[in-house]
Amino acid sequence: MNKKALLACAAALATAVPAVSYADVAFNVGAFTDYRYRGISQTRLKPAVQAGVDYSNGPFYLGAWASNIKWIKDFGGNAESEIDLYGGYKGAITKELGFDVGVLTYQYPSNRLNPSANTTELYGALTYGPATLKYSHALTNTFANPDSKNSYYLDLSAGFDLGAGLTLTPHIGYQKIKGPFSDPGSYTDYALTLSKDFSGIVVSGAIVGTDADKAFYASPVNGKELGKTSLVVGVKYNF
Repeated sequence: MNKKALLACAAALATAVPAVSYADVAFNVGAFTDYRYRGISQTRLKPAVQAGVDYSNGPFYLGAWASNIKWIKDFGGNAESEIDLYGGYKGAITKELGFDVGVLTYQYPSNRLNPSANTTELYGALTYGPATLKYSHALTNTFANPDSKNSYYLDLSAGFDLGAGLTLTPHIGYQKIKGPFSDPGSYTDYALTLSKDFSGIVVSGAIVGTDADKAFYASPVNGKELGKTSLVVGVKYNF
């Protein structure tokens, strides 16, 4: 999906949001040297263009996000884009402890994989100070892995304000794949991201890697390791 198509998708999704004051709606668009999701490249280590829209009304929120991808076509499917739709509720348990619960569905239009790549997860997160612990639980098969319902992802991350618009974000996560591919499919991922906010334009650089099985998470097109440690650079505009 090209940049114009992604922007059009974000605009179309925005029109579906009920009429509210503009302050309740936020948009973002970005370009990155790779699209890494849970440490695994979704674009065969190639660049990605992404766009999203978010609507909030008090503690409730809805959102949509889209990116180009390559992995489904590489594995015999027919989708070139990923569209994520999500909604949830966030609030505070105490002054120091926040929570966030919701549902997220990953849609790959006309992906034609069997089982389907479309995946839906419930998630819950707790935030204390700069740190957030999040658990995501699959209600469906997980990203085309057979018999993988009830797979889960556990994510610990933090955001440290370094001043002058700089933020340092360490992350570690564990993806558990249920079913016959549990052993090669499950892995740990990690990332360390440094970003700089220039009045809504955020430039970032991230060291991203995994201990994922090199053969299981390899591109069938060129054999490249999709979870290898590498630098991902990007720029995103929030408006």
